Amino acid sequence: MLQVERLAIVCLFARSIVHDLKNPLNIISITAEMAGMDHAAPEFRQNAQFRIRKQVERISDMIGEILEFTQATHRDFVLAPTDYGAFVEQLAEEMRPEVALKSVELELERPPAGMELLLDPKRLRRVFENLVHNATDAMPEGGKIVVRVLPNQKEVVTEIEDAGSGVAPEIADRLFEAFATHGKAHGTGLGLSICKRIIDDHHGWIAARNETGRGAVFSFGLPLSKR
Repeated sequence: MLQVERLAIVCLFARSIVHDLKNPLNIISITAEMAGMDHAAPEFRQNAQFRIRKQVERISDMIGEILEFTQATHRDFVLAPTDYGAFVEQLAEEMRPEVALKSVELELERPPAGMELLLDPKRLRRVFENLVHNATDAMPEGGKIVVRVLPNQKEVVTEIEDAGSGVAPEIADRLFEAFATHGKAHGTGLGLSICKRIIDDHHGWIAARNETGRGAVFSFGLPLSKR
């Protein structure tokens, strides 16, 4: 029985890795194919090289996060002062071409300028990627993802809203637990569990809710840096 349980856990992790790697590998494949066409302009090929390199970095970060989770240890990292508005705008710009491949529009409600937070940008990028990709999966026929940045006196709240069917009641209480999943053929819930660990390490919080007639809204709060 112990051997069967161990094998089941290995299978869950394998499915999670395959699911997470499909998106960047698809982008690398499509970008490389288009850049290799005879009529591809030099500028396009240069942009393609940059996109491929970014996806390779993303795959490396994904593997690092999964290894960190399986080893149940926290990687040492430094929270550095970061312009959060600029960080989110850059991320949105990078992710738009990817979600567009699935007929999804990514809209960023322009965040206020001058918000300085203490972040590990590489790790926080993983949170955005997980939440945006989950939102994309929730809209197989296409739709719109809206990203909002809402500052207050003590923290900055970020919302990622989709137009899907919302969070299933069966999973709502266990949404951020490892291996908790519902209605996804290739998902394990590991991605959201990693998101929670990253946000916890930033001394913040993460939650989800349904909006009547709209879809699911995932939100997380990050404390303002003290000057």
